[in-house]
Amino acid sequence: MSLAPAVLVTDGEQRAALAIVRSLGRAGYRPYVGSARGRSLAGASRYVEGEAAFPDPLADPEGFAEAVQQQVSRWGIEILLPVTDAALLAILSRPERFDGIRIPFPDLERFRRISDKSLLLRTAPEVGISIPEQRVLADVPARAALGDQTLHFPLVIKPARSVTETATGGGRTKLAVQHAVDRRQLEALLDQLPADAYPILLQRRIVGPGVGIFLLVWEGRTVAAFAHRRIREKPPSGGVSVYRESIAADPGLVAKSKALLDRFAWSGVAMIEYKVDEASGTPYLMEINGRFWGSLQLAIDAGVDFPLLLADLARGGRPEPVTVYRVGVRSRWWWGDVDHLLARIRRSDAELALPPGSPGRLRALLDFLILWRPGDHNEILRWDDPMPLVRETIEWLHRR
Repeated sequence: MSLAPAVLVTDGEQRAALAIVRSLGRAGYRPYVGSARGRSLAGASRYVEGEAAFPDPLADPEGFAEAVQQQVSRWGIEILLPVTDAALLAILSRPERFDGIRIPFPDLERFRRISDKSLLLRTAPEVGISIPEQRVLADVPARAALGDQTLHFPLVIKPARSVTETATGGGRTKLAVQHAVDRRQLEALLDQLPADAYPILLQRRIVGPGVGIFLLVWEGRTVAAFAHRRIREKPPSGGVSVYRESIAADPGLVAKSKALLDRFAWSGVAMIEYKVDEASGTPYLMEINGRFWGSLQLAIDAGVDFPLLLADLARGGRPEPVTVYRVGVRSRWWWGDVDHLLARIRRSDAELALPPGSPGRLRALLDFLILWRPGDHNEILRWDDPMPLVRETIEWLHRR
């Protein structure tokens, strides 16, 4: 009797990695995990066959790729699923190391192109997608021209790439989106960014709910579609969602999102992130993540199992499209939500760069204290697989 297919999931510290492991493990695959310490969130799952420590793909992409290659051979891996941008860049940059291994992502050039926010936002209007008003700082000298320009605050400071690829010594750097409420703060934040962070986008802040369109495209056809809205984020001004809800996917926005992916000849999973302006109702494109996303478990709970569909496609299957799912399903990342609440209590609205009309501290506390509503799911806690929450809790308390 042949063994079930073995799958290696990188970046076991990520919640998406845990969602992948649980999905594939329950479906009969044999998941293995790689992580920085060899003792990760996903590695605590009962479905994991084995775990290994890998070098940091940001600091040492070559060492990371070599370690992954060794474990692929040791474990007899058939499918390799990198989870973060850094892991994807390290692996896609070295395809010769993984000849014969199924990696269901596009090649390096397409991944780089769709990860380039500057290129993405130039392309989006061609398919009818709105983008925020913005100025592009091509390089450090371009900052000098800002002194002569009128800027409307608050501004979002967004490096064109979330992960730089030209850092000294072959390493890479992860860059975060930041907010500036005035010119002084803008200058201070720009001073902290390395030259490798450019080009930098200075965008008008869109005030309104965050909406994600999630697609799995394969050989030009849409295999899966899903949508959610963000309820709470960490940091509160905008970042990782900690509480979110499945919503009906707007057919027009799905069609435009698919058209945009087609412009990049995309194949695989993708999260197309929008902000819906509360005044006009217009969805504005923020970015595309050409990989699995942090809130992946919500899609699975609602009935769209992206990891299983992608793994089956990688093995030559042709699953039926999944575009119908349960609306009103909510997913709460407990410790992320605690961090959200602590930030709201400890820091002022101005310090957090919250938009006008944001719920006050008391409202934030009362919302947090509603521990369960019909349709709620705890993202990490699963009664048949409790150890990931135990490990996450210990690590959260240790950090505190």
